[in-house]
Amino acid sequence: MGGLPYGGDDWSMEENLAKISEGGFDGVEFLMEDKAHRDAMVPLCDKYNLKRSNIVFPWTPAEFADDIAAAKDGGATHLNLQPMPITRTVAEPIPYLVRCMDMAADAGLELFFETHRDRTTTDMYYTLDLIEAVPEMQLCGDLSHFLVGREFSGPPISAQNQKYMNQIVERCGAFHGRVASREQIQVSITFPHNKVWFDLFSGWWEHGFRAFRERAGNDSVLTFVVELGPPTYAIQGADGTELSDRWEEALMIKDRVREIWSRLEEEG
Repeated sequence: MGGLPYGGDDWSMEENLAKISEGGFDGVEFLMEDKAHRDAMVPLCDKYNLKRSNIVFPWTPAEFADDIAAAKDGGATHLNLQPMPITRTVAEPIPYLVRCMDMAADAGLELFFETHRDRTTTDMYYTLDLIEAVPEMQLCGDLSHFLVGREFSGPPISAQNQKYMNQIVERCGAFHGRVASREQIQVSITFPHNKVWFDLFSGWWEHGFRAFRERAGNDSVLTFVVELGPPTYAIQGADGTELSDRWEEALMIKDRVREIWSRLEEEG
């Protein structure tokens, strides 16, 4: 929500949350580690009936303990963890991953490891090996990082790359919603020429939703966070102004995701 509204003065914290609620979103994800920020956000989330999740960046399980405490204090529904250690072998991060999983389970919180560049999960092939080695590991799929990181040819992408992405989304219990191209991490979906990328991501999300629904229990919840970052995620013109309205595009993604989910519910 940083840098919004498009072309105007930044909304305040409360204005941001009011807009999120008015826009039809169910909640927000934010960094809860700073107590003052947490104490300001939580009452406003309650005021606007917004659920919340905690995004965390621990290098060690000891740091993760503080993240869990903040999540409990902030009323988080779950934890989205960007695994910070940069490892070269599959075996190396497993103790870290499993310990974090055990700690979250002990705290009664769901845990998802985000797919993200410059993290343990920086690479699609490496992450495929990780989820094979740790079958209980659940992902938060920010698929933009794998498309850019691998720079898939297409679309349409190859059958092999589609198979790999299907395996990734089949292990996702949460998603971060951003649309990339093979060269740009975040593209403007209001531009007609980027429809092909929006459709590609929509197909991946739909496959992931189907897989989730097939394995989910009656009380299971899939979280989809629309995550359109300000510059330098958002592309800027020569004067530094963003090329499009991220709030308009966030609503477009939200509507597309709800349409997909509603259609799957009708299918049964």
